[in-house]
Amino acid sequence: MTLREITTVLVRTHTPGNLGSAARVCKNFGVRDVRLVDPAAEADEDSVRLASGADDVLGSIRRFPDLREAVAEFDAVIATSSLRGREDQRSLELGDLTGFLGELGPAARVAFVFGPERSGLTEEERSRASACLRLPSRPDFPTLNVSHAVAAVLAVARMGENGGASTDPEREEWATAREVEGTLEHWDRALEATGFYDTGHRDRSLRAWRKIVAGRPLTTREAAILRGVANRVLVSLRRLPGDGWRR
Repeated sequence: MTLREITTVLVRTHTPGNLGSAARVCKNFGVRDVRLVDPAAEADEDSVRLASGADDVLGSIRRFPDLREAVAEFDAVIATSSLRGREDQRSLELGDLTGFLGELGPAARVAFVFGPERSGLTEEERSRASACLRLPSRPDFPTLNVSHAVAAVLAVARMGENGGASTDPEREEWATAREVEGTLEHWDRALEATGFYDTGHRDRSLRAWRKIVAGRPLTTREAAILRGVANRVLVSLRRLPGDGWRR
């Protein structure tokens, strides 16, 4: 059976031991690509001890300056949380995960993102996800150890592969996170040009727009259409008489 290409992204992990424990869990479930978003802990003797045979995975962890760079080439980015909150992007329960992955198809490259032990992912980081996966922990004690969260998610993700689904030749390719971000940057310029941000709160507005656009997997064609519409807005504004496009 061919395993889906999955990557685990750990964001600002504080405890070196959690790096080793997460590396071990990833190797248990056939995940070799583990990424770390700085600032984060450095691996130490405790990490190696807790990796317990997954030293190769621990030693190959790649570090990135931010989440955007860490997930740039993935077709779907799934943020995890143990807290129930209001999310603008698609929200998944753990039991929904296999169905969601089935919609993507077995060839889709998927990144699961896990936040730091103390605070979880920020709103801006969650806004970069295709979906937000909620882990069903108790409300009075919701926060899981990072490696435990990784184990729960990867176990369910791998369960759905036992059916051996085949790749649909008619399926369109998914846009990568980098392509979606490029579309958003194009729309950022278009919104700036139309005066949309004149009321202030640009960062908040852009974050909300990111959730609308990136809060679902997009095909390359859909991303290209959205980018084309933004480009047409910019071209039309350049043709306006007088001041036209305000830079």
